[in-house]
Amino acid sequence: MLQVGLTGGIASGKSTASARLAELGALVVDADLLAREAVAPGTPGLAAVVAAFGRSVLAADGSLDRLALGRVVFADAAARERLEAIVHPEVARRRAEAVAAAPAGAVVVHDVPLLVEKGLTAGLDLVVVVDAPEDVRVRRLVAARGLDEEQARARIAAQATREQRLAAADVVLDGGGPVEHLQAQVDRLWERLARHAPSAQS
Repeated sequence: MLQVGLTGGIASGKSTASARLAELGALVVDADLLAREAVAPGTPGLAAVVAAFGRSVLAADGSLDRLALGRVVFADAAARERLEAIVHPEVARRRAEAVAAAPAGAVVVHDVPLLVEKGLTAGLDLVVVVDAPEDVRVRRLVAARGLDEEQARARIAAQATREQRLAAADVVLDGGGPVEHLQAQVDRLWERLARHAPSAQS
């Protein structure tokens, strides 16, 4: 199989690129989705989060209140590390299971927001970074996620810098413009990936 890492700063357009790759035939392993599953109601992960941060991070229905938790962990690096210590091992286990179950010749896309921060590029055939200017990302976070500008910039600051991500990239996609512009870039990338996938060479 061909293993591709896909990353990008928050609100860069990474999710748009990931969705397009899935439409085109990639097997997308979405670390954010796996992280949500790891702290779903009734899981040991959610119990560990409550033990670490208290019941104030729970919604009325007993599920995780991601906004409330975000206000805690994005303002405190030590709190963020405690959360990552709970969630990341479970996400890694689930990612490994997904890869093991992938069919021969698959193009497996690891959609991982913290790919660079956590040094997860080893073993990947290609690292793709979706890039967008910080001001664009701030506007998107304010408009789409209900954050104020200070909260938006705190979330951006909690991740790798733009320069660190670009230094790790084999391919950079411009996510700062319209959705259609990014999707067209993903289509061209897919043509390249499909040519180099093992199934295309057999």
